[in-house]
Order: sequence, then structure tokens, then C-alpha cells
Amino acid sequence: MSDSLHASWLRGVAFNTAAPSDVLIRLVGEAAGETGLLMCEGRDLPDPVVDAILRHPAARIRRALARNRYVDPARLTPLATDPSGIVRGWLAGGPRPRPRRVRPLPDDIIVSLLTAEDGGEDRMLTAGEIAAELDSSRQIPASFHRSMAGREHPALRIRATRRWQSLTPAERARLLEDPDPEVRKEAQGSTWVLDPAGVEARLPSVGSLSRPHVLGTCALSPALVEQCFADGPVYPLTWNRHTPADAVARLARHPDAKVRASVAARPDLTPDLAAELGDDPDEDVRTAARLHPFPRTWAEYWAVRRVDQHGSDCTCPIIEPGVGADPVPDPEADTGWDTEPSSDWLAACAESEEPVLRRVAASRPGLPAELVAVLALDDDEAVRIQLACNHPLAPPRLLLDVFVARPAHRPHLLALPAFPRTGVSHLVDHPDPEVRALAAADPALAHPPVRDPDPAVRRAAAANPGLAAEALEALLADPGTAEGAAANPSLPVPRMHALLDRGLRGAGAV
Repeated sequence: MSDSLHASWLRGVAFNTAAPSDVLIRLVGEAAGETGLLMCEGRDLPDPVVDAILRHPAARIRRALARNRYVDPARLTPLATDPSGIVRGWLAGGPRPRPRRVRPLPDDIIVSLLTAEDGGEDRMLTAGEIAAELDSSRQIPASFHRSMAGREHPALRIRATRRWQSLTPAERARLLEDPDPEVRKEAQGSTWVLDPAGVEARLPSVGSLSRPHVLGTCALSPALVEQCFADGPVYPLTWNRHTPADAVARLARHPDAKVRASVAARPDLTPDLAAELGDDPDEDVRTAARLHPFPRTWAEYWAVRRVDQHGSDCTCPIIEPGVGADPVPDPEADTGWDTEPSSDWLAACAESEEPVLRRVAASRPGLPAELVAVLALDDDEAVRIQLACNHPLAPPRLLLDVFVARPAHRPHLLALPAFPRTGVSHLVDHPDPEVRALAAADPALAHPPVRDPDPAVRRAAAANPGLAAEALEALLADPGTAEGAAANPSLPVPRMHALLDRGLRGAGAV
């Protein structure tokens, strides 16, 4: 029996959704090779299997589990203090490839990773490098960011000082008077972002005017604003809520229509400027002004901006409000977190005649069910795509329609709990093999296409639970279908063990 056939059996059994714990535990070990690692990382696992991996002496087995996106993240808590820094680093970095919507880690894991004093006994990573992995992973929820200023551990309060503009005035005051001298030092070192003179003094040392983050978020002095107009980088000023009113008026009359369009959506426009931009000769500028009738807020501004700048095939990360790269701090707000538009405004967007505003509503996972039902039938395809990709109540039929029409979104849609796995057999003759593979796995399919020219379709067909036992035996002996047949949930458990007996030894016959 060929080694390739043995490897196919191992891979199939490893991803068989009906395989019990005692079967899967046999694959948690060196004998299973890469298949065991793929299983530890790539599927949901019963608790006994997770426990076996957590106790495994080989760090490479534990680190594979650290990137698992299917297991409850609370079960991964021991990995946050794993002796191996590589294991901790993989947990901090999150799943690969990174999904569009990343599941947040529990607070206790985040605290362990951010407050560790060392990078593990293998000394391959420092504690700082592991923390940096976590920072870029999108696994820290907004709730944790909001809580850092009041956390017990000084290291977390220090981290809070680095998000100075997102803190409330009361939180800033407490950090400036913190009992820990390092926290006080870091807090004092962060105050410059809201000090125009401090920004002007510091900007040359952080990259001059090539730093749009600084120009787009920090308080700017008149001299610095003038330098921006003189040297050209004025676009970040259009979304900076600290931009002075006279500069906003100049930006509203800027020769670049892109600049005027961005300004046209600002909440702090005067009525005269808003009217002027509403009659602008450029259509994009007029549209921007029309989309944001007064009164408007910065939260609404950013909600529209994030959706309006992306096309229907955009697969940018789906980021929890308050975690994204676009800061929307409000120094005068009670909370400092002016990130979410009101539910009334979103409801109005859902019923708007403007497609862009309906797309904004469709992108919000908290939109009420009755509005979801309306937007699922929207005439604008981009609205339906936003709803399918973002809302947990999007109808399964809509998910399927977007899957078929828009291949860019397929990996994300397939990971959604509501994505339909049955009732799709009518697509078995579709010209796209990815669509045929989906249909080939439908248990209602009378004759799964195990001889389809595409290998992914053959694997899916061989894994169809509607196949008879005698059919499975023939498929297990065929290299083109062996993996799918071994993954078939109808395969008896004794047969799974028998395949592992052969596959793990790497010799013998069926």
C-alpha cells in the first residue's frame, strides 16, 4: 500500500467530524507527523483531546493548538504561561491565515501575555516580542482596552497611557497621579498628543510630515497647520477633530476634490460650508455632503468612511468597534469612546434611499432582525454582501448567494455558523469547482460526484455521509478519494482505528 494512501487516511480521519476522542488522541503524537499538527491547529477538538495536547511534552504539538481558531479560547489558558516562549508567541499571534473576524482572547490570557516577565525557557522570544504579537493580532477586545487604565498591574496601566486620546479626562488625571512612578512617567510622556506645542516640538523626531497618524489625530498648532498647507500633506487634517475651524474652511475650498469630499462629512462644519460643499462641482463631494445631514457625529462620520472607501470584494479585517486603526477619541465626551453610532441613526440608514448608508447599516452586527430581513432583499448587491459578511442573523440563503457570486468572500462565509451545508445539491453541476465541492457534500445528494475531474470535489463527495458502507470501502482504496472517505462521518469507529493502525505504521493493505 502506497505511503500516499496511508497519509490520505490519516488526514481524513484527523478531520472526520464523527471521530471520537480515543481516535483523535492517537494522532496527537510524533508518529502522525504533519497530520497531527494540522489536526491540532485546524479543527474543533473534544475536551479530552485538548487536555492531551496541553499535557504533551513536545512544544510543537502545543504550539499548533495555540493557533487553533475552533477550540474555545478559554481552553487555551494554560498556553499563556507555557514554558516555551514559541508556544506563547503563537498564541499571542493568533490563527494563521488570519480570519477576517478574529475571536478575542479571554482577559486572563491577555493579562498573562502582557505582564509576563520573561519570554519562556527556550529564550527564542522576549516578553516584549510576544506582547507585540498580541498587539497586532486583533485578539484584544475593546472592553479590555477600555479597562486597562483601572487594572491592578502597573504594566497594563502603562499600556493605557499609550492610548491617551481614548481615555476619559478622569482616567488621564488618575494616571498622571498613579502611585507607580513608571506609570506616572509614561502618562506624562503621553500628554503631548493633546498639546499643540508638544506636537509641533515632537513631530520632526517622529518622521516629520510623513506621519498621517499624528497629523490625523493629534492637536495641531497653527504653525504646524500652515506647514501642512505649504508642504502638501493636508489630507489627514480632513479627519482630525482638532483641526482649527479656519483650516477646515480652507480645506473645504481645497483644489483637490478628494480633500473636499473628506471635509464635507465632518460634524463640525458650519452650515454655510455644508451648503457650499453640497453644491460642489464634483459629484463625490456632493455625495459626501448629502450622506451626512446635520446633526452628525464623529462616530457616524467614521462609520460611513469605513464602508464607503471599500469595494464589494474587499476582504479587509472585520474589526470590533474601538479596536481599529482609525481612532475616534472625543476629549470632551464623558466616556472618551465615541465609537458607535446610535441605534436610531443606524435604523435610519437601513431605510435610507442612499445605498452607502444602507451598506453602513448592513455592516453593523447589532442591527435588529426586522431590518436584517429588509436589507437581505436590498436591490444593491453591496448592501447584501455587507450583511452576509457582518451580521449573525443574515439568512442562510443570502450567505449561499454571496458565496456563489463572490469568490473573494468564500473563506469567511464558510466559517460562519449559519452557512448552509444542506439544500445546496442543485449546485452540483456548477462550473466553479468550489461551488461543486460544496454541493458534493450535501447529504441529500443522491449520487455524490466521486469521479468529478476536480480533486476537491472528489474529496467532498467521498466524505458525503449519504454514501453506503460498501461504497466507502472502494473509495478508501482509491488515492483520489481515500482522504474524503476516511473523513466520512458514516465511517464506523472500528474502521477508523484500523486505518490508523495501517497509516501510523506506514505499511500494509486495506
